[in-house]
Amino acid sequence: MEGALLGLFMISAGVVGVLLEHPDSTFRKVLASPDLRRALGGVAMGLTAIALIHSPWGKQSGAHFNPAVTINFWRLGKMRGADAAGYLVGQFTGGVLGIVGARWLMGTALADPAVNWVATVPGATGFAAAAIGEFTIAFLHILAILFISNHPRMAPYTGWFAGLLVATWITFEGPFSGMSMNPARTFASALPGNIWTGWWIYFTAPVLGMLTAGFVFGALRAQRPVSSLALWQPPRAR
Repeated sequence: MEGALLGLFMISAGVVGVLLEHPDSTFRKVLASPDLRRALGGVAMGLTAIALIHSPWGKQSGAHFNPAVTINFWRLGKMRGADAAGYLVGQFTGGVLGIVGARWLMGTALADPAVNWVATVPGATGFAAAAIGEFTIAFLHILAILFISNHPRMAPYTGWFAGLLVATWITFEGPFSGMSMNPARTFASALPGNIWTGWWIYFTAPVLGMLTAGFVFGALRAQRPVSSLALWQPPRAR
């Protein structure tokens, strides 16, 4: 399920990337502003995340589809090591298969330099800015998810907040790192496209950011138990 979720996310990313950035795309010709195209891409991917989180499989797996999320939830004691390892294998495998599926759907357009396999690479501001950006959004993202998912009244809206944050990060942080926040998402594009620029940033900064957020969350809750770590939450009795 986790593999399928990230695979579908990557198919969506590939299709959206081609539609918005390929030189022959009508959207690319009509929408001259790269900032506007990035914002629209953020909305599309945020809605994709929301749909996947609320899908039947997302409800069953918890809708991590991100190794950094899984590692953090394992560290917080909400997953067994064997289960977390299975999630990681599924996420990395599913992500690659998703990009392969996007390549099949979109053809050579996905590999066009303007689309570049929708790879996440450091922006013009450099590697340091990309690392700081990835750490920051990962920290803020999972900290918000932890607070919302453990709040009785807000918990049912966890998936919606997650999607809103994805759209926000793509729109505003994207120019610095390409907005990955997900080692498997970066790996999915890097492997078939052979694009490994700054790969270590995307394998370390999101994990460190989310682990740091987990420690902060635990400290702020004064060691109270974490009740839930799934991105989809059923309505709770008030």
